[in-house]
Amino acid sequence: MPRSIVSDRDTQFLSYFWKTLWCKLGTKLLFSTTCHPQTDGQTEVVNGTLGTLLRAIISKNLKNWEECLPFVEFAYNRSVHSTRGFSPFEIVYGFNPLTPMDLLSLPMSERLNLNGKKKAEYVRTLHEKVRTNIEKKIQQYTRQANKGNKKVTFEPGDWVWLHLRYVLFSTLGLVLRRVL
Repeated sequence: MPRSIVSDRDTQFLSYFWKTLWCKLGTKLLFSTTCHPQTDGQTEVVNGTLGTLLRAIISKNLKNWEECLPFVEFAYNRSVHSTRGFSPFEIVYGFNPLTPMDLLSLPMSERLNLNGKKKAEYVRTLHEKVRTNIEKKIQQYTRQANKGNKKVTFEPGDWVWLHLRYVLFSTLGLVLRRVL
């Protein structure tokens, strides 16, 4: 079970049933902020990549996208990702699954399995490498995102400018009508 799940504020995830279920399973529900889809950026990137792959494969025949989806998912999970430095398959299972094309030139020694302890050690070191790669990328992204930002500290009583661009004015109107 995952420790936490980040989702949008869909009623499906906000319902009593789902909150209770995830609570009993020990999974914390985290919600993206309103009007800020970048909160759940990982999902947005994966969805965008899968969409691009699907468009490249299905071309003009849009009706067979469901048939192509397992192959696109397999290709995505088998490819090495720049942030992690490894493929999702390799991170989870400790190896990349072979395709028929891989079997054409595979020598017999490569077909033999590693023993269990070696495999477990390999997966453990692989996870450490992935964690290190992710931390490096996060630092790189953070430096890039914070480039040019000024550190501002506010004290109690300071005046600040509040930008209401993303406030839902229909909701604000209801509140104002109640107050007035």
